[in-house]
Amino acid sequence: MASTRFSVLRVFVLSGLVALAAAAPAHGAEDRASFSLLVENDSIGGTDRHYTNGIKASWLSKKGDFADFSRWLAHALPLFPDGGERRIAFAVGQNIYTPGDISVATLQTEDRPYAGWLYGELGLTAQTKNRLDSVAISLGVIGPASQAEPTQRTWHRLFNITRPRGWQHQLKNEPALNITYEHSRRFEWNRTPLFGLDADFTPHVGLSLGNVFTYGAAGLMTRVGRDFAGDFGGPPRIRPSMPGAGHFQPPPGGFGWYLFAGFEARAVARNIFLDGNTFTDSHSVDKKTLVGDAQLGFALIFRRFRITYTQVLRTIEFDGQATPHTFGAISLTANF
Repeated sequence: MASTRFSVLRVFVLSGLVALAAAAPAHGAEDRASFSLLVENDSIGGTDRHYTNGIKASWLSKKGDFADFSRWLAHALPLFPDGGERRIAFAVGQNIYTPGDISVATLQTEDRPYAGWLYGELGLTAQTKNRLDSVAISLGVIGPASQAEPTQRTWHRLFNITRPRGWQHQLKNEPALNITYEHSRRFEWNRTPLFGLDADFTPHVGLSLGNVFTYGAAGLMTRVGRDFAGDFGGPPRIRPSMPGAGHFQPPPGGFGWYLFAGFEARAVARNIFLDGNTFTDSHSVDKKTLVGDAQLGFALIFRRFRITYTQVLRTIEFDGQATPHTFGAISLTANF
């Protein structure tokens, strides 16, 4: 079962690498918009539980596009800087959460609820050479309307994976609104003594408010590689997560790469996928207030294309969870 899912992800990675290498056009220095497709799944860890799948498609404008709107939004939002290269982002996504044993049809009172989240997102970023600020406003729905149940059932039927049997116990329909702010600062060294490689580290802080997630976060990302200065801080991820950049500048020679490692600690006041529905009774568990992520991965940049892989270890999120959770994240980004 796990090997089948692993093979699917492996094929996705290899086909993406081949496609990017073949399709990469000539290098151009002009600024461009970008499109990203991001998939997160726990298959690589050999599990099918907890945060089991997330998918997100996003578009990030060129700098200066929607100038009047971005200027108004920057002035309207607290904590957001007036300066920097501003870009507007639009995204759609879906997250799926399940208990540890999806073959059980009865309510598992000591395990986390079945839940799905379908959302649209409006974002604004402001970037200077060594600073990145971003804010995202997510609006969507929790519950059966998120279509998490048919999504998981269809996927499992296609690949002959264990049929989930407990979706009748999922969280109920609820409108979902969340606002997330992130601030990162990059410190870099060019051509370090270590094999002449580039290196940087980027501390960050974040704040999320809403009926989906409410938390404060802080962490650090470090990278080593070649010709990645135009890629700020690392690859994009699905929140809650370490911040990443949807935009990057093509490397001077047309190819760049880096390895990265990072961590984030979050003080969690609300997680609807553990606390249960906001306005009605539902299945819930006792969440942990302090949660941490550690991640390792690599990125390859082919002119106007970038592919990344991230392996994430998330600490125990609720009472009764036996072990930390691991999952992988694959992203493809194209500047156009």
